[in-house]
Amino acid sequence: MEENKEENKIEEVVEESGEVSLESNTNIKIADDVVAVIAGVAVSEVPGVAQMSGGFAGGISEVLSGKKNLSKGIKVDAGEKETKIDVNIIVEYGVRIPDVAFEIQNKVKNAVESMTGLKVVEVNVHIQGVSTDTMENNNKTEENNEQ
Repeated sequence: MEENKEENKIEEVVEESGEVSLESNTNIKIADDVVAVIAGVAVSEVPGVAQMSGGFAGGISEVLSGKKNLSKGIKVDAGEKETKIDVNIIVEYGVRIPDVAFEIQNKVKNAVESMTGLKVVEVNVHIQGVSTDTMENNNKTEENNEQ
């Protein structure tokens, strides 16, 4: 009985960098889809993002299933300790794109690192388009007010 406790014990190890990490005999593998959903939720919280750009196949599966795909537009390349994330978005008309991209990088990095323990080495933001829906709605409102 005493030997089992020793095998499953989690030890704190202080690395050369001064960071404390937890080591155990069991390996935890987090699926790329899980990381993609975490990143997708973080991106959806950023102001200025009109929608995720997931391509034709993503849109069809969303329509058929009736569920919102939280990992739409996210590509994850995760290793054992590090991950790279690509985010494809459509921004709202009138926003400053570098500010939106910087905010996405920060939110995704913080969310993924805090929830998974993986080190995020890259968050690449690809702007696929600009949504003019809000601009068209404003124009229609102005036209209606003039009449």
